[in-house]
Amino acid sequence: MDARLNLFDNQIAMKAGKHLAGADRALAGAALPAATQELVKIRASQINGCGFCTDMHVKEALHAGEGDQRLHLVATWREATVFTEAERAALELAEQGTRIADAAGGVPDDVWDNAARHFDEDQLAALVVLIALINAFNRLNVIVRQPAGSYQVGQHL
Repeated sequence: MDARLNLFDNQIAMKAGKHLAGADRALAGAALPAATQELVKIRASQINGCGFCTDMHVKEALHAGEGDQRLHLVATWREATVFTEAERAALELAEQGTRIADAAGGVPDDVWDNAARHFDEDQLAALVVLIALINAFNRLNVIVRQPAGSYQVGQHL
């Protein structure tokens, strides 16, 4: 399977991609835990059907020491007992932010309030930016049908 457009070889896509990647790198220094960031990226990617990003972030999470069990349960986090309350709040915010078009009023106040109980303002800012960025990356890859499975850890970081 080949992508419809090679995002890694097209000058326009690469230029825009560098800016998105730069914004993503800015979050690396945020106080938002790295494990939470990867879980959020994985969950949004699952919802959006982005195999490329799901593959990438599962591999990055494993490389960073995340356990298989938690990664296998991301899609069913509500029923899983392996996530902290803060991670659950982040996953709920990620789902609501990813499915924003499904809610007439956007992200519900109770979802935001729950996240705000677990994260300070800087962490919330990082979480909101992270959710927006992974959704942008997902859309790029889904639109061009970027194949999944060949990502190597650190390849695009």
